[in-house]
Amino acid sequence: VFFFCKNVSAIFQNSLLMNVAFNNYSDPNNLKFEEIRIYGLTQEITSVTVYHNDVVQDDPLNITYDSSNQAALITGLQLELGKSYTLKWRLGSIKERFDCYPNPDPTKEKCEQLGCAWEKTPNPDVPPCYYTSANPYYLENIQYSSSGVVADLTLDSARIRANEASTTPISTLRLEVKYHLNNMLQFKIYDYKNPRYEVPIPLNLPSSPINSNQSRLYQVSLQIQPFGIQIQRNSTRTVIWDSALPTFTFSDMFIQISTRLASQYIYGFGEAEQPTFRHDMNWQTWGMFTRDQPPRHKLNSYGVHPFYMALEEDGNAHGVLLLNSNAMDVTFQPTPALTYRTTGGILDFYMFLGPTPELVVQQYTALIGRPVMPPYWSLGFQLCRYGYRNDTEVSQLVEDMKAADIPHDVQYVDIDYMERQLDFTLGAHFAGLPALVNKTKADGMRFIIILDPAISANETDYPAFRRGMENDVFIKRPNSTEIIYSKVWPFLPGVIVNESLPEETQIQDYGAHVAFPDFFRTSTAEWWKREILEVYSNPTNPNNSIKFDGLWIDMNEPAAFVNGALGGCRDNLLNNPPYMPHLGYRSEGLTFKTPCMEGQQYLPDGTSVRHYDVHSLYGWSQTKPTLDALQEATKERGIVVTRSTYPSSGRWAGHWLGDNTAAWDQLGKSIVGMMEFSLFGISYTGADICGFFQDSEYELCLRWTQLGAFYPYSRNHNHKGTRRQDPVSWNATFEEVTKKVLNIRYTLLPYLYTLMHDAHANGSTVVRPLFHEFVKEKTTWDIHEQFLWGPALLISPALQQNAVTVRAYLPRARWYDYYTDENVGFRGFYNIFSAPLDHINLHIRGGHILPWQKPARTTFYSRKNAMGLTVALDDSLFAEGHLYWDDGVMIDAYEKGKYLLTTFTANKTVLDIRVLHGGYTDPNQLKFTEIKVLGVPSSVSQVTVSQNGGTITSPHASNYTSTKKLLTITGLQLKLGQNYTLQWS
Repeated sequence: VFFFCKNVSAIFQNSLLMNVAFNNYSDPNNLKFEEIRIYGLTQEITSVTVYHNDVVQDDPLNITYDSSNQAALITGLQLELGKSYTLKWRLGSIKERFDCYPNPDPTKEKCEQLGCAWEKTPNPDVPPCYYTSANPYYLENIQYSSSGVVADLTLDSARIRANEASTTPISTLRLEVKYHLNNMLQFKIYDYKNPRYEVPIPLNLPSSPINSNQSRLYQVSLQIQPFGIQIQRNSTRTVIWDSALPTFTFSDMFIQISTRLASQYIYGFGEAEQPTFRHDMNWQTWGMFTRDQPPRHKLNSYGVHPFYMALEEDGNAHGVLLLNSNAMDVTFQPTPALTYRTTGGILDFYMFLGPTPELVVQQYTALIGRPVMPPYWSLGFQLCRYGYRNDTEVSQLVEDMKAADIPHDVQYVDIDYMERQLDFTLGAHFAGLPALVNKTKADGMRFIIILDPAISANETDYPAFRRGMENDVFIKRPNSTEIIYSKVWPFLPGVIVNESLPEETQIQDYGAHVAFPDFFRTSTAEWWKREILEVYSNPTNPNNSIKFDGLWIDMNEPAAFVNGALGGCRDNLLNNPPYMPHLGYRSEGLTFKTPCMEGQQYLPDGTSVRHYDVHSLYGWSQTKPTLDALQEATKERGIVVTRSTYPSSGRWAGHWLGDNTAAWDQLGKSIVGMMEFSLFGISYTGADICGFFQDSEYELCLRWTQLGAFYPYSRNHNHKGTRRQDPVSWNATFEEVTKKVLNIRYTLLPYLYTLMHDAHANGSTVVRPLFHEFVKEKTTWDIHEQFLWGPALLISPALQQNAVTVRAYLPRARWYDYYTDENVGFRGFYNIFSAPLDHINLHIRGGHILPWQKPARTTFYSRKNAMGLTVALDDSLFAEGHLYWDDGVMIDAYEKGKYLLTTFTANKTVLDIRVLHGGYTDPNQLKFTEIKVLGVPSSVSQVTVSQNGGTITSPHASNYTSTKKLLTITGLQLKLGQNYTLQWS
């Protein structure tokens, strides 16, 4: 008898059919097909489903694809010989999936109700529910002009997907494309029949778009059906935006658009803690909605910045702003592509064509407003602590810093100085604060105090609340006179607070009812100004006047310690929208740690807006009124430091990176945060040195002090109940190391102040990623543990515990060691540098000239000291630089022309000093007394100084060190504000 088994297999429409044609034999070895190789596939297999008798088999499969041989290998199969099977697969890259169900808890049923495909993958980050059909919009009535395009977006009724009522696509949309400048365009999608909320921040738009096609850096193409916009760079034909994708939808409470990206190199979006500067493109989603959230990975934090910069593969750069302030998120995927999802407003995009990274930031800040020019003293070192017990403790700290001769320009007080954390009051333990402030200022220092926005309503006679009621400044429930009350900091009057309880419990038990001012209103700005002015000049008790120099505004997301409001919120749709973006504590809704979304606010023109729409603008709306009040009070420039920010906040304030933790990973993350805020147009930034939460420790705090000496905003600050961490709280060695690094900072303040001016005048960055200067070196595109001050000073800090060396990259330029003045002699690769505990690695870039000044304990004294120049010659034996100088405090000194601008140009034998603008004469009769020229190729025997074409007698001395190729000229008397030429031979 002859037994045999015959399996017949065939490939048909992405399926493999394995049918048993005859079976009269059972193999005793239980043979199985465990792998199958398929040739001739032009696309990747993304998934395989195995059926036996129409039942899906759940064998764990592995799929690999060899694109060079167009072959796929499927392993992990358990197909028994003698049984029939069907294998079905999908072609196409998983990278091409666009998430069709971004809400929590997707299921196959929910997915298929939307008309989308469902298939899980081993990677849980890959969306299991994804689009397989095009978006339902197409373009009609397209009108082209030399300055842009206008078209209507129409819904294809046959392609509309299932939606909830508030996410039903709007059918009356319009697209507007405007060619504003050769390097900037805008494209906007809105409802032309029913006006919708649009972000009310002022932008510096040209009065009319350009109409020259010849000089534009970009080309716009429209795909009619399905709708899409494509933008390409004219010079390279690189497509930098392509939204012809299935995701586009526009409804009342859910708007979504995706674009393909030109590369994997994307930077920006904030505010959230990130471990690296470049974004991870592997299915990462980041939420944006202002919140009182200390820095934690992927949790939306204090500010909202829907702006990114991209590097194209050839090194060109562009930037994109979505001007939308509703709760939103963005998803990166390895396509590479980006998906925006927002819960309201419109789509209003601005694109900046660079083509260099630095030009992108300059073009962006030209639109939103240039960074604020800080006063000179605000670049000094600053100390603060939440938890000072009284003014005596603060006074002793100031005296201890002075005795140790450690630079210390600014002292703060946190909410401790207030009576029960009540704005515009002075607590009994700080009754001596006004006198302390006056004494400190008389010694050349400055003082900054804190203010929170929430105002207590539980006081018997509290002028701030009473006058706020009279001026109708508080946010109310819609169409009502009922104020929305919550709880934040102020405690109730007449209670004894049990401080052993957690802070949130203290607030719950003892917290006063507070109201939130609506800072959009003109009346609120005037009310706020009056309250601030009366702190500065107390009208009832002049001895209680606090002569502050700057204001620190906190808790302005706005923050609350009650979700929503006392008495609850009343509009569930707004507080828990149909699409809840990927925010921290997503299940809690939008009211987590903030007031109700239905709160009604009013723009200056009287237009009513919902807090739902303008929530993320709250801190933004408070910032300019605060600066206006500060400047009216002090009659000086002053500085405002704000926690919550939005695009253009940098016009009026600086920003600290929030309530960080005393942990080693925070050092590197602070560099990332500063570089991001450089992109966002906020130059005056820094993190709390040594950490805010938890006890700092010696080595951590010392390394952080070294790094923090190069934050533009350099402040040590920590939390109540933690150990002291100011420089005089450790030991004598710590004091000496701190003094050493802060003296370097103070020496370089003229250079830093000049960079701040450049940012204010031109929009350039101060803290600068390396790729902004060396974009041709792709290695720099991923560097986030080093940074530059401007173009010329490279900072390479030690960021790891127990480190005694630093691995740092020196780009392709000539570099000089800051400490030894020697050419390091290599470039274009990483090197190991010594980093003992008392040392931070600094390098000066050849081709640049750095102005400097001898340091002192405060800038009040250092500004009187002799100045100098460090001339670092490049490979061509050339260098240049400049110095901006004014009185350091005048409001709008640059705009009024009350400044001095001096340029420096050098080659191997000559240094020219030329005054470009002479609108300021320094009363200290400052002089350049020392000049160092680095990289002089041959010995120097004579130096001559000339002015106005004639040689002048100058009692100088020169010294040439051949081993270092260093020329040092001392004893000079070159007056600041005059032209000179120095020549050596």
